[in-house]
Amino acid sequence: MKTRDLLELILLAAIWGSSFLFMRLGAAEFGAVALAGLRVMGAAVCLLPLLWWQGHGGALRQHWRPIALVGLTNSALPFVGFAMAATLIPGGMSGILNATAPLWGALIGYLWLKDRLDRWRVLGLALGFAGVLWLAGRKVNLPGGLDTGTLWAILACLGATLLYGFSANFTKRYLVGVPPMALAAGSQLSASVALGLPMLWAWPAATPSPAAWWAVLALAVVCTGLAYLLFFRLISHLGATKAISVTFLIPAFAMLWGALWMNEPVTGTMLSACALILLGTSLVTGLWQPGRREAA
Repeated sequence: MKTRDLLELILLAAIWGSSFLFMRLGAAEFGAVALAGLRVMGAAVCLLPLLWWQGHGGALRQHWRPIALVGLTNSALPFVGFAMAATLIPGGMSGILNATAPLWGALIGYLWLKDRLDRWRVLGLALGFAGVLWLAGRKVNLPGGLDTGTLWAILACLGATLLYGFSANFTKRYLVGVPPMALAAGSQLSASVALGLPMLWAWPAATPSPAAWWAVLALAVVCTGLAYLLFFRLISHLGATKAISVTFLIPAFAMLWGALWMNEPVTGTMLSACALILLGTSLVTGLWQPGRREAA
């Protein structure tokens, strides 16, 4: 990996890690649906001119139906889920749960596309979901009783990553060969259409503060528009397997930004659960294969 690619990988992780902070800052005033709607609309405004400039508008018109579904399942609904969670749990915890997306992707790929699961990938799934159960059990079961708010937030995050896993497999099944920019811009456009009316219905009665608007702008332009460009650039330079390694850095940055800017606690439970989930993810994605010997 070249130094420039490594720096871009770290930058992308820092940007995506900061998205949980900006959701915490914006969701309290905008609400989950309005925040997600503004996020995808801002990203679409950034990406669509680049799409036409690169000459991939025809690919979007040709594949608009499956791309529209990806926009719903990979942006609109997951963004709403994470924005809902942002009002109830620390951003660092959401960042840890976000790392379960490859686990869902592997499980859905096995059930739907008949992808092979060897013993190490099965072990990875077991470790990853054990980390989720450990985190949920420690955070939900309190001395005073069940913390239903945290439980719903965790379920919202897991529902979002389940949709991410579905979208990855759907893209692999139906959108192979489609230019990445057509997929990125088209999915944000379709997500904007899907959230347009719900956003107006859920628009906050009180006028959001300038700080909340800045959080939305950062989410749309930096954490979605710029992040997509960086991610697809890394895929073209490094390949999908190495590019997905950004998953391992996002929780660290999510916890760091939350601790620095919102004084969110980083607990031993969060760190241990994060370690289990990332260990499982490394096995599932093939980034770590114990006993693998390089060919001579």
